[in-house]
Order: sequence, then structure tokens, then C-alpha cells
Amino acid sequence: MRVYFIGICGTAMATLAAMLKERGYAVSGSDQHVYPPMSDFLAVRGITCHGGFDAAHITNDIDLVVIGNAVSRGNPEVEAVLDGKLKYRSLPEMVRETFLWDRYNVVIAGTHGKTTTAALVSWVLTDAGRDPSFLIGGLTGNFDSSYRLGSGREFVIEGDEYDSAFFDKTAKFLKYLPSLVVVGNVEFDHADIYVDLDAVRLAVQRLVSLLPQQGQLLLGADSEEALDLSERAPCEVVTFGLAKGADWRATNVVFGSGGVQFVVERRGASVVEVRAPLVGDFNVRNILAAFAVAVGLGLDYDEISSSIGRFKGVKRRLEVRGRARGVTVYDDFAHHPTAVRETLLGVRAAFPSRRIWALFEPRSASACRRIFQDEFVGAFGSADEVVIGQVYRSSLPPRERLDEGLLVSGLRESGLRARHIPEVSDIVRAIAEEAREGDLVVVMSNGAFGGIHARLLAALGSDLDEVRHQDLD
Repeated sequence: MRVYFIGICGTAMATLAAMLKERGYAVSGSDQHVYPPMSDFLAVRGITCHGGFDAAHITNDIDLVVIGNAVSRGNPEVEAVLDGKLKYRSLPEMVRETFLWDRYNVVIAGTHGKTTTAALVSWVLTDAGRDPSFLIGGLTGNFDSSYRLGSGREFVIEGDEYDSAFFDKTAKFLKYLPSLVVVGNVEFDHADIYVDLDAVRLAVQRLVSLLPQQGQLLLGADSEEALDLSERAPCEVVTFGLAKGADWRATNVVFGSGGVQFVVERRGASVVEVRAPLVGDFNVRNILAAFAVAVGLGLDYDEISSSIGRFKGVKRRLEVRGRARGVTVYDDFAHHPTAVRETLLGVRAAFPSRRIWALFEPRSASACRRIFQDEFVGAFGSADEVVIGQVYRSSLPPRERLDEGLLVSGLRESGLRARHIPEVSDIVRAIAEEAREGDLVVVMSNGAFGGIHARLLAALGSDLDEVRHQDLD
């Protein structure tokens, strides 16, 4: 079967293309911009990728076309597909039809923590010899790819609430045939897709409604929005978190430079101690979610704890990119006010006496908009120095766009040292001049932030590309 991808260089699209290639499909595709690392990822797998969109690429020997959600009407290849009445699917439809019908599907949903939780569950099941399949939105140190096609019954999949395609504006996770669903939290996000929290809430409610009666719903006990979903559950509900009364709860939580340790309680009874090279209450919740999933799938406490202790984290989730002149540079994907706050709280808990620099690029569709103007003011309280970069989507009308100057003023009024520096080169220069030994620089963006990590390490005099978190004192 010949499958063609329109928009193949998106991370999820390229991953699905590789999965189909591994299954024996003939795969090719196109994208407007084709460059490393995605072009290399495709080339090494023998997947042809055309640079630019052209109706001539849509040939009669193509059996099916997968259309990415970044592609819209007016694209010449899309128009050729529609004119020729070729079969086409969205990415989540193709995942469902090819991989999910005969599996026990573990769907990790929620506004925050999806990638880390999905990676933890995938690792614990793999380490236990269950040979699961998985599809997650990030790379972990425990695997060399963001997907795996195993022979076991479980398929762990990150449940993205973003829309599916121009012809299907419903959430991707509604296509994933859930057997078990995790919802750690529900907040407003993706302002380019959802008009308000009610719209997000409705999408998650629809996901819950797809669970079978013999399924399981795991809810974050620290999120009222998540707990409210229990009223709509057609199956068993299990809760996890730091709140009293949670079915799975963490107690005696201690953070340090090497990560976290805590005792796992099940309905008030201590069952095992867990250690992990992760920091922050948000990661404690992610670990608890993974623990509860694994127990529900038949693993015992000690083997789960052992596997979690050997989890190597996820790239771009408080990933240490390097250290120079005693200054440590982190990379984090945080772009929502809650994620920014929790990330910085986690670093502060692990390093209470260090000076923390928070470098933030407002880049995502929500972060660029004024809707979170006030929330961002309260998100940086654990930092000592805050630098706000340029809003990425400068094409937004001023009345809709996040006001960097107003944000900085609000941060200063709250007692923080904050400044707006539009140019990445000027941010690098300022940090290189002012940072001192022992400082921690936390770079937060859902994009590349102008390559600031490598540029900053170079300016500080580093010849390190990456070091492990546990190597740091």
C-alpha cells in the first residue's frame, strides 16, 4: 500500500510515516520546508520527501493520503486530492485504523504532564517485559525513538487535545479507542482552537464518554476540573495526587539535586518508596499517575518503583543542556502559566539556595495572546531574575497580543527583577555578563528560542553539549 503524507516534516507526521514504513507500507510525502533533523530522520528510513507542495506529486499510484493538521485548503496537493477523489485521512484516524483496533489503549490526556507520564508508563511496561507499543510527543533517554511497535497488548499514546485536520476540528484523542484514560488536569489552552475553558472541558468529557464499562479512568486529585469528570465516567474511577483522600498519594516528599524521593500510599496505606531523577510536584503527580496505571495493568509495586528509579527523563522537560563557568542551562517546554510556575517551583525546591534565571519566549498560540497576561505575572515567583523575550507571533493585532512591557511592569510590582529583551543576542550577552557560578538558567519556550541554549553556553565558554541532571551537585 502506498501512503502519501502532506506536511510530512511535522514531528507527529514524520513519526507516523516511520511507523507505517516499519509496518511495510510504501511511504513518501512533502512539506514546505525540508531540513534537518526531520529530513535526516526520514531519509535514514528510506522515506522520500519532496520540498514544496505541488499537485504533480499526487499521482495515480497513491492509495491513501494523510493530511497534517497544519495544512489547509488552498494547498495545491490538498486540492489535487479532493479533485481526484483520493482516499484521505487525518493523522489520528490513520493511527487508529492501522494500530489501535486490537490493542488495550492507554490514553494519557490533560493539559499538562502528558509526555512525561506517557514516557514513564511506556518505560515501566517495557522494563517489565510487556513489550508495549507507544506513541509519545517527546524523546526520552530510555528509548531512541518517540514510538515503538511492540508485540504486547498495550498501546500507550499521548492524548493530544489539538484538532485533527482542516476537515475535522475535533480533538485528536477522540480517535484513540481508549481502554484506560489518564486526565491529570484540565485548563484552558490552545486559544487558536478552543474559545474558552468550556470548550476544552467538553472535549475531555467526550473522551471519557468513549471508555468501555470495563475500562478505567484515572483522575488527578489536585485538579477540581479533572475530578468533576468522575460524574461522567462509565467505568471505574481511580484518583492520584498530593491531595488527602486520593486513592494513590505521595507522602514524605523530599527534593534534592538528584531528584525526588517519596512514599507511595494506596488508600492511606504505605506500599513502597520511590526515587526518581525528576523535580517538582508536577512530576510527583506524573509518577503517581504512571504508578497507578502500571498497578492497574498487573505490575507489582517493587518492580514499578525500580523502573521509575531508572527513568531518564524527557528531552525539553527540564533537560540540562550544559554547564559552563559553573552556570547550568536548562531547556524546558513550558509555555502555559501553570507550566511556567510549576517548572520554576520544581527547580527552587531542588536548589533552594541557587540564583534562578527564568528566560521565557512567548511563542505558543496561547502564550502570545493577551488572555494570559495576568496569569503570567503570577507564574515567575520562584525566579530571582526574569527575562521576557520577543512575542513570536508579532502578526497578531496589538489588542490581542501579549504585552511584554506590561508583563515586566507587573512582575516588577510583585517584587521580581524583570526585563524585556527582544533580541536573543542581547539576552545571551546579558546572561554571559551577569551570571555567576552556581546560577541556574531555565529557558522556557515551545520552540527553538533562536538557538539560545547553544549560544548561551558558547558565550559562557562551554564545550559541553549536554550533561545529565544527576551529574550536577
